[in-house]
This record gives sequence, C-alpha cells and structure tokens, in this order.
Amino acid sequence: MYVLGINAYHGDASAAILADGQLVAAVEEERFTRVKHTAGFPIHAVRYCLEAAGARIGEVEHVAVPRKARARWLRKLVYAARLPRFALERARVLGRFRGIRETLAAGLDVSPQQVTAAIHGVEHHRAHLASAFFVSPFERAALLSLDGLGDFASGMWGIGEGNRMRVLGSVSFPHSVGMYYTALTQYLGFWKYGDEYKVMGLAAYGEPEQLEAMRRLLRAADGLGYRMDLRFFTHHRDGPSMSWAEGEPVLGRLFSQALEERLGPRVEGRDGIEDRHRNIAASLQRHLEDVVVHQWNRLHALCGLDALAYAGGVAFNCVANGSIFDQTPFRDLYIPAAAGDAGLAIGAAYFVWHEVLGNPRSFEMEHAYWGPEFPDAALRGELERRGLKYRRLDDDALFRTVASHIAAGRVVGWFQGRLEWGPRALGNRSIVADPRRPEMKDILNRRVKHREPFRPFAPSVLEEHAGEYFEQSYLSPFMLLAYRVRASRLGEVPAPTHVDGTGRLQTVSRRTNPRFWRLIEAFRQETGVPVVLNTSFNENEPIVCTPDEAVECYLRTRMDVLALGNYVVERGGSAG
Repeated sequence: MYVLGINAYHGDASAAILADGQLVAAVEEERFTRVKHTAGFPIHAVRYCLEAAGARIGEVEHVAVPRKARARWLRKLVYAARLPRFALERARVLGRFRGIRETLAAGLDVSPQQVTAAIHGVEHHRAHLASAFFVSPFERAALLSLDGLGDFASGMWGIGEGNRMRVLGSVSFPHSVGMYYTALTQYLGFWKYGDEYKVMGLAAYGEPEQLEAMRRLLRAADGLGYRMDLRFFTHHRDGPSMSWAEGEPVLGRLFSQALEERLGPRVEGRDGIEDRHRNIAASLQRHLEDVVVHQWNRLHALCGLDALAYAGGVAFNCVANGSIFDQTPFRDLYIPAAAGDAGLAIGAAYFVWHEVLGNPRSFEMEHAYWGPEFPDAALRGELERRGLKYRRLDDDALFRTVASHIAAGRVVGWFQGRLEWGPRALGNRSIVADPRRPEMKDILNRRVKHREPFRPFAPSVLEEHAGEYFEQSYLSPFMLLAYRVRASRLGEVPAPTHVDGTGRLQTVSRRTNPRFWRLIEAFRQETGVPVVLNTSFNENEPIVCTPDEAVECYLRTRMDVLALGNYVVERGGSAG
C-alpha cells in the first residue's frame, strides 16, 4: 500500500511516499525549482517520489495533506469577520486544496479519474507531531510542536504511545512564539522567508541587555501556553500576509510602529547592524530559549516521560535545543531532519498510516538520505560533457586522497549518494574543509559562500569521538543541536566553532553514512582530528541536487576539488 504525503501551498513545499509503512523517498520542491523555500504545488517532488517507489499515481491508495479546514473553525469565523481580506486569501488557498486531485492529474499528465486515492486532510500541528514521533525510536514520548502558524494554531503538545497520539493542548492564533521571533527577525533587517537562523547566529555577538523588553513582548503562561503583547505586532489586525503561490514565499510586515518606539528604529539594509541590534538579537535569542525551556519543563511535569519528540519551525533553533539536557529532566530527544514545514509531508503520511488506518509502527528514521541519487555513468557523463579532467579512484584511494586535500587546506565539494532531506547538508551534498585553520571561515565566505560573516559553519564529528570534543555527547545526526566545544579542544577546531564557543554539530555514523564516516576517519588518521568543517554544497541557492548543478557550482566558485562519487576533479583540470 502506498501513502503519498504532500505539503502544498505553503513554504517548503515537499512530498514523501510510504510503501507498506516504510519511507521510500522524501524531497523538497526547492531542490528542483532552484528557488529557496518554494511554495505552490510540489509536482516535481511528487514525480520523484513516485519514480523512486516504482509506482504510478493510480496505485497510490491514500494521499495525505497537512491542512484541516474544520480545525478551529469557530475561531476562524471570528477572525474572518474581523479580517475579511485575510479570510478571502485563506479561502482561495483552501479552494486549491479542494482541487488536489485535479492538480495531481494535470501535473502527472493523467485524467482525474486515474487519481483514485482517498485524500485526507491532517491538521497542521498533528502532522508536525507525527513527523517527529512516528519515525522516532520511542514507544512512548512527550510531544511538542512550535512554529509560526498552521491551521490557526502555533503550538500543540501531547503524548505519543505506540501508533497513537493524544493531544493535551494547543495555542491558537494570534499568539505565536514563532511569529514573535519572525517579527523581530524582520525588525533586525532580515526579511526573507526562513531568515530566523541568521538572527540565531548574530545573537552570539551581543549581550542580552534588552531581555526585560523581550519578556514584555512575549510571556510564558502559567501552563504550557504563551501570550504576545499584541500592541507590538500587526498580524492580529491585518492578518499574517503571506504569499504561497509558485516561487519563494513572501511574508508581510509583522511588527508595529510601537515596537520601533520601544526598541528604536529598525535595521535598514545589511550594513545597518549596530551593537544595539546585536544586543537585541542576543536578548531575543535568550528569551526564546527561556520560553522553550519553560515549555519543555511544564510538558515533562505534565507527561512524566523522559523522551521528547519535538517538531515545528522553532525546533530548528539548535542553540535552544542544545540546552535541553542541562535545563530539563528529559533524557532522550528526537527532532526530525525536516522539523519545519517540509516535514509535514512525512508527518501527514504517517498520521494516515497509523492514526487513520490503524497500522502498527515498523519504521525509524535514522538518517536523512531520501532524495535523488545518480548512477556512476551520469556522474562521469557530466564531467566529460564539461570537458573536465578527472581521476576515478577506488574507495580506499578516494577517502585518502580527499582527506589529504582537506588537510592541506583545500576546499572540497563532496557529492555522494542520495540527496539529504531537510535543510542541512549531512555529508552527501556538502562542502568540506579543514576545521583546524582559523582562517577557513573567511576563506569559504570569500571564495564560495558569500554570506554574512556572523553566521557559523558546522562541525561534523565521528559519533564515537563526539564526547571528546563537545561537552555533550548525545547524538545529533541531523545537525539540530548546538553543544559547547570542550575548552581543551578549541585550538583543534577553531573554524567551525562559533564566537560563543559552541558548534552546531553533526554526529556521523558509520552505519547510516559509511562514505562520509570513512572520509572523516581518513582525515583523523592523517591529522589526529576526527572532525571536518561541513557546509551545504551551494552558493546562495538550494543545496545542489544533480551532478550538473554540483559541477556548475564548483566551476563558478573557487572550490579547489570536486569529488563527484568516485571521480575527483582538481582546480585547473580541463580536457584539451
């Protein structure tokens, strides 16, 4: 039985497919359109998932979509009367969901009669909870979802047991910890959809001197909820203006003039950031951490369980996540690789598989490699088409050679196997460099990435050695936890260590990614350091998906080496 999950008409449009309860494929639409956070209908992702499963759309028995029109319908009616323009926009989006069958048929060039699947609407936050719990290793766990807004809610919590979830509470529009963080992100001059992670990086350069002001903007409630001081925001008056058409999503302004009167003028342009703004970023981040830790502790007290399955856009805040074991009683944590809205495709599919169809659990997502892969002939063919000189090495020689290049200070594009699911490059579409060189961050920004200097790069560490280099050793396979680097190791890994002494680490398993593990092990054998600097294989675009995108990125930047499967290209090598 095939279940197809589709996150459509929302940021990070995506698709995923299950076969008899096993995940076969999952991918974001942006990987094909080459537009970050692509919204609209993910027809390219759907086509890939069907191809990977070897299925035709007529063989799919269930389609799961993370949108439930009837969720919080009374509250929606109240706000529809207050905000008719916003209500009309929502109605147009809802109309598109009602046409999913026809849209699928048109995109796949079949008649609507051939799309025979039952179509299920799954509430947004239930899909988030399912995306974390039903693929986790936990039989029982506390559940939490925190984000901006979905189906008129911004948070939900409950308990997961076996193949069932029990919702215990939620927070409804207009109060939202995610929208609070996004509004302040805009105030600090970062207006693009998904820019919140930039503020998280900037925060380490400031002091939380505005913490009391942040506490007035958003306060944790006595239970698990939270409330915004709505005087400083606009979404409750104008509706959270969003564009979910094809292409990059666009958010309207979320903060009011009162916020500028309280905090001072907003940032104008990238060069407008001053110490005052760095301190506001630090205050915002610290307060978010305080609110999230409060949520975790109240949830633990409510559920009495030591495992937490956590999802939603706020779950990408790896700095907050890294404090969970120090500041709460939780001892086990699972955050899915695509914790944000892309993950709704998997969550909706597993909600239908378990909650609707009643099937037992039989799958655990231990890795993130669910996207397209390419045969050796396609890799070689692309290099020959471009007239590039290459060497094809066996595995042992490949890992030794590339590790030597990294140890010599060269920047390597590393393209292997299946594309990662989620926003992080986790060793299959990565740019890899020497973590021992303090100057490497500037080299990467100057020659390849061209991004803000306050944003850190990530360390990828062999999981066996994580505790030697970081003060926590709980596994972080999806790069969603920031741990403090041990003081004794700071001199060995300065390049991916942030200014606050932390690293957003990826722990690399020999079992789930043997090729990346072997590369890092070869680097350890040469240098004694079981860590490499890892950043996404891209240049201000979505992570590369195909061999031609990898070669194009390599050629237009100043990477030194390209490892495309077992083929190695060195800068300056061209046929003829």
